[in-house]
Amino acid sequence: MNVPGEGLAKGLAVTLKTMTRRSTTQQYPDVEPDLPPRSRGVIALSEQNCTSCMLCARECPDWCIYIDSHKEDVVVPGAARPRQRNVLDRFAIDFSLCMYCGICIEVCPFDALYWTPEFEYSELDLRDLLHEKPRLGEWMQTVPPPPAHDPMGEPAKEETAAAKKAAGPGAATPAKSAGVRRPATSPARPATPAGAQAAEAPPAAAPPHPAQAPTSQPPPAAAGPAAATPPATGPAAAAAGTPVEAAHGATPAEQPPAAPPASAEPEAPKPESPEAREPRDPDAGPERGA
Repeated sequence: MNVPGEGLAKGLAVTLKTMTRRSTTQQYPDVEPDLPPRSRGVIALSEQNCTSCMLCARECPDWCIYIDSHKEDVVVPGAARPRQRNVLDRFAIDFSLCMYCGICIEVCPFDALYWTPEFEYSELDLRDLLHEKPRLGEWMQTVPPPPAHDPMGEPAKEETAAAKKAAGPGAATPAKSAGVRRPATSPARPATPAGAQAAEAPPAAAPPHPAQAPTSQPPPAAAGPAAATPPATGPAAAAAGTPVEAAHGATPAEQPPAAPPASAEPEAPKPESPEAREPRDPDAGPERGA
């Protein structure tokens, strides 16, 4: 059940609690505020990292970044032709138009732009909020150090580059070796004798048994001259005599044809059709061909 004036009483209770507490107002500018290190105050420029790729100027939603550059030839010893590189002439940010979205810092592929928590750069003239390259470089001194990396993670590329430069070319750096995880080596496997290897080898597959061969294949032909010569027919076969005589005294050309195998079964007589079993009509005439 709602009591009339219940909401008003709750609101006044919050007001009474606030009135009894001591105020904690920071006395700025006498006392500097304690801001988090990732506060978005002003953008700093690292000129040596900028390659004039124009990504930040193209992605800026307010079009408040202005970049001018020119190309310069660099002669490389041993190269067929000189190379070209971009030289940064102007880099300016108009903070009167900037909306502090941070897109330019996120899209920079070479870490040339950084956030700094400094916010005390107000001006009496609006045109003075256009910071050129020298002033943007001065803000690099106020950029906070990056947070500590995970001990088990990959080292930062700045640390790797600095350690490699200090150690010299071709030397293994601690920062580079710290990020490489090598798998634990397994114990060496003892050598197996040749006899044990032969015993462990699987047995070879046995050839199929002759009884398992398909019956559709014809039987192999007998070896010798009798298999190559066809059996004789006609009077020569009659004069050959019995199979015993042909095997002992007759020539291969006079041998009789081989008898069918004994296992062959005689063909069963075909049953008569129902029409042949029906009695013939005596009044019908003689059959054709009778």
